Amino acid sequence: MIEIQGIKKSFGQVEVLKGIDLTIGQREIISVVGPSGAGKTTLLQILGTLERPDAGVYRFGGEEPTRLSDGRLSAFRNQNIGFVFQFHQLLPEFSALENVMIPAMIAGMPSKQNRERAEALLVKLRLSERLHHRPNAMSGGEQQRVAVARALMNKPKLILADEPSGNLDSKNARELHSLFLQLREEEGQSFVIVTHNEELARLADRTITMADGKLA
Repeated sequence: MIEIQGIKKSFGQVEVLKGIDLTIGQREIISVVGPSGAGKTTLLQILGTLERPDAGVYRFGGEEPTRLSDGRLSAFRNQNIGFVFQFHQLLPEFSALENVMIPAMIAGMPSKQNRERAEALLVKLRLSERLHHRPNAMSGGEQQRVAVARALMNKPKLILADEPSGNLDSKNARELHSLFLQLREEEGQSFVIVTHNEELARLADRTITMADGKLA
C-alpha cells in the first residue's frame, strides 16, 4: 500500500534521514524504535506529509503525495492519514464530540453525518458519557481515546502515532495498545507507531529499529 525509497531529509547542515527504504502493507502494524535523535519522528512527519523529503520517492496507494501542491496535499492528508500524538493535541475550548468532528468538517462532510460518525466512534471507544466534556474534564486516558477517535474520523488508510502511550500510566497504556489491535481488525487501518514502550513494540506485526538516520 505504501512505499518509500531512498528518503533523505536534512535540517540545515544536519542530515536526519540518510536514505530510508520502507514498505507498509494494508492492515499492518509497524513499530519504530531507536534512541532519541535517530530520526523516528522525522520519518513519521514525512509519512504524514507534514514534511517533504529532500530526496527519494514516496508512494501511497499508487499516488506520489510529495508531488502534490500544498492545497492538494492538505486534502490528501485529511482524507488518508490520521495522527495520534503523545499529548493528544485536543482543542481545549471544544468538547470531545466537537474535537472529533473537526477533520470531517474540514473535509466537507454534511453536519448530520459528521455528528453521527463522531458519536459512533466515541461510543465504540467507551466515551459515551464524555461526549460533551471538554478535555480538562477528562482523564489522560480518556483524552487519548478522543484523539484516536479524531484520527479515525475520515476513515483514513494510515494511522501515525508518535509515542501515543508516553504520557499515560501503565493501565491506560495497555488499554491503548489493545485498542490499536482492535481497531486494525474492525476499521482496517495500517499503523506506524513510534514508541519507547517495549510492550507496544512487541504487539506490532513488525518492529523496525532506527539509528543515526538509517534503518538498523
